[in-house]
Amino acid sequence: MTPSAYIIRHQPTLLRRLRALVGTSTINPPGENYDAITRYLLRELTMLGFKAHRYAIPAALLKKSLPADQQAFPRFNVLGKLPVPGATKTIHFNAHYDVVPVSGGWTHGSPFSGRVDRGWIYGRGTADMKGSIASLLLAFEALRATRTKPRLNLEVSFTADEETDSLLGSGWLVEHAPIRPDYAIVMEGGEGASICCGHNGVVWLEVTVHGRAAHGSKPEAGINAFEQMAALTLALEDYKRRLARTTFVAPNGERRHPTINVGGVFSGSEGSKINTVPGRAAFTIDRRVLPGENHAAAERDLRAFLLAAARRIPHCRITVAKVSENFACYHAPRHPFFAAMASSVRRVRQTPTAFTVSTGFNDMHFFAHHLRIPTLGYGPGGENEHGVDERASVRELIRTAQIYADLLTSFPAAA
Repeated sequence: MTPSAYIIRHQPTLLRRLRALVGTSTINPPGENYDAITRYLLRELTMLGFKAHRYAIPAALLKKSLPADQQAFPRFNVLGKLPVPGATKTIHFNAHYDVVPVSGGWTHGSPFSGRVDRGWIYGRGTADMKGSIASLLLAFEALRATRTKPRLNLEVSFTADEETDSLLGSGWLVEHAPIRPDYAIVMEGGEGASICCGHNGVVWLEVTVHGRAAHGSKPEAGINAFEQMAALTLALEDYKRRLARTTFVAPNGERRHPTINVGGVFSGSEGSKINTVPGRAAFTIDRRVLPGENHAAAERDLRAFLLAAARRIPHCRITVAKVSENFACYHAPRHPFFAAMASSVRRVRQTPTAFTVSTGFNDMHFFAHHLRIPTLGYGPGGENEHGVDERASVRELIRTAQIYADLLTSFPAAA
């Protein structure tokens, strides 16, 4: 039996694993049940023949890196290794196991049920990105069960905190774990016939507008922070037009521009009432940074624009704080590693492929920039990531497992 045939026959195994993963709620923040899910992943890798280890992030680093209300939630990263006799190169597969919080009314049972309906499996993390983990584990199982020898040494990591900033996940891994890959696949960003060779970066800022509180019957006695915030956000329309003049062209010909999203989170003063002049208002800015842009310069330019715009608004005083950042990443798909992946996708899917750059960010940049190795993104994807009724196609989960197995058994010796 070929690995591909084994994967098709063992679809129930994939779904069983994915239901186990989805059924363990790993919502971040705060980072719950990381202990349980990493113990499960450690067992699965060990049963598949990997030498696997779970790394606990030191308490001192948790205290330094996390908000006070999250420091009681431990962080773990799992690393598995499987050397292959005669192989001279190593490939690293990476996926994060944390998921975003749940809200809204789900129509297919609990967000953690893993219910299957009409070819889709539903639940938080099915698409982003526990489905990728289930596909990869079945690919490894298929190679082992059919005694098919991979052409590469294998490394795999399951990491924490990608849904926040990855610093204690993939960021920690590339700095501290004993990994030596020649190539890496982060199992998201590309799907279907599209293979991801880069992604946007992001800078998250929080802008606080400082006014002066007063009684609502005497608004002239105060400085209305909400009104000033409204004026400042309107001024950002000019900044959006400025950003539209910067362009990046992806390998598939798609033209990209930097973007800002204003007010994903916004708030007023503590103790505000309808009859008070708001003395404080705050909002966030999500600035997407294109591959090729200077990340630090992009942040400086946005900060300078905000301060200049505030000076043009009477009595407007602001402070700007960085919430987080993730760096853009791009590797032109000329290395034989990219061609090998494209060939595997074509063989399994029987369709032409294209290289794309993701508008979102993921953990590719840790491998591409920190380790300076060819890195791509590919996984089963899905629908409604971060939303209600998140789901993954069972057919795509199986196809992705077949693609991973095909790559590992057809990788060219000259690459």
